[in-house]
Amino acid sequence: TALRKDPNVVGRQVRVDSFDARTATVIGVLEPSLPYPTNTEIIANVVMSAHHLDATMVTGRVHRMTELFGRLAPGATLERARAEVQSVYATMKKDHHEAYPTNADFQVDARLFRDQVTSGARPILLVLLGASALVFIIACSNAANLILARTVRREGELTIRAALGAGSGALRRTLLAESLVLCVAGATLGVMIARPLLEILSSYASRFSVRALNLTVDSSVLWVGAGLAIIAAVLLAYVPRLPSASVSQSPGLATGSVRITGSTNRRLRAFAVVQIAASFLLLAGASMLLKTLIAMQTAQTGMDTRHVLAINVPVMQYQKTPQQVVDFYKETIRRVDALPGVTRTAYGMSTPWRDGRLADPKLQFSGDGHVSSIENDPRAHFRVISPGYFAALGVAILAGRDFNDLDTQSKEPITVVSESLANQMFPGQDAIGRHVYWTDPVFKFLPGFKSEQLRIIGVTADIDEEHVVPQPTLTIYSTFNHGPMFGGRLFIHSSVNPYSLVTPATQIIRGMSAEQPVEKAATLEDIRAEVLTPDRLNTVVFGIFAAVALTIALVGVAGVLAFSVSARTREFGIRLALGSPPQRLLAGVIAEGAVMATFGLVAGSVGGFWLARIAARYIPDLSMPSALPVVGSALVLLAAAVTASAMPATRAARVDVMQALRND
Repeated sequence: TALRKDPNVVGRQVRVDSFDARTATVIGVLEPSLPYPTNTEIIANVVMSAHHLDATMVTGRVHRMTELFGRLAPGATLERARAEVQSVYATMKKDHHEAYPTNADFQVDARLFRDQVTSGARPILLVLLGASALVFIIACSNAANLILARTVRREGELTIRAALGAGSGALRRTLLAESLVLCVAGATLGVMIARPLLEILSSYASRFSVRALNLTVDSSVLWVGAGLAIIAAVLLAYVPRLPSASVSQSPGLATGSVRITGSTNRRLRAFAVVQIAASFLLLAGASMLLKTLIAMQTAQTGMDTRHVLAINVPVMQYQKTPQQVVDFYKETIRRVDALPGVTRTAYGMSTPWRDGRLADPKLQFSGDGHVSSIENDPRAHFRVISPGYFAALGVAILAGRDFNDLDTQSKEPITVVSESLANQMFPGQDAIGRHVYWTDPVFKFLPGFKSEQLRIIGVTADIDEEHVVPQPTLTIYSTFNHGPMFGGRLFIHSSVNPYSLVTPATQIIRGMSAEQPVEKAATLEDIRAEVLTPDRLNTVVFGIFAAVALTIALVGVAGVLAFSVSARTREFGIRLALGSPPQRLLAGVIAEGAVMATFGLVAGSVGGFWLARIAARYIPDLSMPSALPVVGSALVLLAAAVTASAMPATRAARVDVMQALRND
């Protein structure tokens, strides 16, 4: 977009301000790729950065913010590569122990690039795959019940075929053919539905990776679907018990009525229990995701996210001194502050939730009276901000004061620290007036930065820029009046619609510098909502799975009971004729549904615990669900099962006595 789709872009020269405003020649254009480690627009050679070619970078061993990429040799394994890397690292630590202190606990590891890229999506994809498997099991169990019921009604037909010489193989082939028709029809319908649903999914997922637009229902998906359909058809063909060829041993042929044997009844109820158990797992999982999503959405961030507009105004150093850069941002604040509806304007180093992970190195520091050790090696976030930053974000100053324009380089270096840092470094004491200082070697490489003692002038509430549910955060803030400017994130607190300020703020900045990028304007509320979008989608998808599974299971329970009532019509007629009240028959059938649901819940609980232990091997952060979603899901499922039993139970209570006794 910046180069306006120039077909002759290769060979053009562009200025890259992030690398000391150097000029670079475009030598290639990459195809759209996955955003790793973030949405990357320019990939520069290391020679572009004087910092990375500095002697301390080339020969020193204390700069550790570099990733290495390598290709495995033919026949090599990841385990072997990891062992070699760790062996080399062990030798380095032994030979250069001064660069690798024991209290730093530095570690190295080797991972496949594919696993690194997919690590964020892998857990939820495995969960959704498991949910799909459960829905498949539920559907097969429901189809098995249908086939069982149909086979019972066809027992006379199958007995006649057996009596006329049809062997068990021929009867099984007949059942297999019927099952294949059912399963292939279902698979075909599934593929037809999958295509439009995939378009919706890919359009959503494309915001995370452009390769999502290439998702298609390809031959591999079709083969998997065909394979599952065939497997299901074969299993379903062997579910029914084949009738005996002897008329005397076939009550269905002898009486002409429907008779359910004990083994058939047990299988019908067992499949219904399986459906309830699988539905319980899905419903509990969906409830847990929903509870988590609600907790994340309602979590208090400590910021006024609705009224704060964040705009990226990256630092442009071309032909500017560090002081000129700071003066540019100061003038920006002054002019934007004058806009109607603006209550406060400030600059920060990173936008919460959008680039908190990128600006998130936790660096070593110390403070008055603190002795570092392996067990106590504090690390904090480093942030450079303008005066008024906390007021612009709506964050409270708990003690002391904020930075102001009088805090210049000519005065004592000062800092504002987060509440968690103050409590950890100075427990039970007043942090105001105490000192902290950076000890991390990385500060040796920051141009224009002096590692010196910083006097604490204020304590602010924690600002967690990474997690949507805030966690205790150790942060040390410096004013851009005392050091170099980083990041360039403009925050505008407004009393009007924040988006109405995008155009006038952009015009002000562009009026000051026509080449200054102004991008990614959004409220903190919308940025946070965007971060929650994957969790929201996962909850919706899992909830749909659970709803489909619950519906199928309830239909299965109702079907089993309805078939049982149909087969026991004569029995119910006799009971009513002997004076049994209809309410007792109603309660008995409903109780049968409740018993099946209870067995399903027990089986689902045991199965869920077993599956969770297995899944924990592949999903490190997996934890057992809390009691609320589990108990709530169990009550919902039990109530739904009882409700589904009401219709066949009502039918049993309304049996016509004369008609029932006349049937046989």
